[in-house]
Amino acid sequence: MPDKPFDFSVPPPSPIASGRRSCVTNDDVLSEFLQHSLRVPDLVLPDKVFPRQNFIDNPPKLDFQLLSSMENDSLSNVVDSIARIGCFQLVNYGIQAECIRSALASAAGIFQLPPEKRTAVTRSPEKLYGFEEAYGEEDGEGEEFVWCKGEGLKLAMETIWPVGYSNFSDKMETLLSEIEKVAEKILGIIRQSFPPKTGYENGVMEGQGAMGSRCHVYRHNGEKCSGTLRYDVIRMLIKGFDYSHALCLHVCDGSSEFHVYSKKGWVSFCPDKDALVITVGDQTQASSGGQFKHVIGRPIYRGEEEEYISMAFLYSPPSVTTTGRVDPQKGNTISVSQQAMAAIVLTLVYYILVHLYNKF
Repeated sequence: MPDKPFDFSVPPPSPIASGRRSCVTNDDVLSEFLQHSLRVPDLVLPDKVFPRQNFIDNPPKLDFQLLSSMENDSLSNVVDSIARIGCFQLVNYGIQAECIRSALASAAGIFQLPPEKRTAVTRSPEKLYGFEEAYGEEDGEGEEFVWCKGEGLKLAMETIWPVGYSNFSDKMETLLSEIEKVAEKILGIIRQSFPPKTGYENGVMEGQGAMGSRCHVYRHNGEKCSGTLRYDVIRMLIKGFDYSHALCLHVCDGSSEFHVYSKKGWVSFCPDKDALVITVGDQTQASSGGQFKHVIGRPIYRGEEEEYISMAFLYSPPSVTTTGRVDPQKGNTISVSQQAMAAIVLTLVYYILVHLYNKF
């Protein structure tokens, strides 16, 4: 008996009610609803990424030789300048001009070393001294070398620059000694303007101050400064100085401008001849309870000379940190492992004494 074919018939479509809209009309309503309910706001980006540069009058000058006889009004002007822009100028600071010129001239030789020799003394997270990567958008715009007193840097540099480094280091140590005397006295005067904050009496935070004072040596190209400005602003916003310090003393005689960067903005002025520009560090900000803000300063050179040399000395007072560890510059360091071992020994001694007390 032959199979019956399958029945593929379907029921007839339902009639459309006369009061309903067509599918096209419904699509228009849905589109209009989505357009109004899912409207994405317009995104307006700022015209400039960098903060606006403001030119200001030169900050007040502090005469180092007249500190003991200065009137309160003169000191208050300096304190106000520190609170407002984070810096001031220091004159008659007692350091011989020849001492500074000699160190600057000797520092120029560092940047004559070829790139292949610099590789062994390039800065890294574990090595906070040596050559920094060249900054600026074009080659030759600027270079940076971080110097400090230490056997590690001395051995590395004498390997690649055996003749010149010893002479340079001796001149830097002489200048650093004079700079630290000035910084110590200035920091004492600044601290008199605010009560000491608990936990920051020494202005040193945990893990900082391990290398003592150190110096950032810069080589500037007077004919190329636009890229350097952009680099400096980016560095301020992202990195800043990666070394904790109380004050930074800038040796920048002959600079065309001095720029101060902070989270509040970007100001610039023309420093006086032979003046040291002093900026506030993070330790002073902490010890002042935020009254004085940490800023970053950088001199700008515009001229026909091929290169200019400036120095920024980061000063940290030699003191015991808040964790009780002694500054390695003074010796007698206590490592973390030694601290842990001491804690274990003290715990065992405690339990032994308790056991003996309960037994007898």
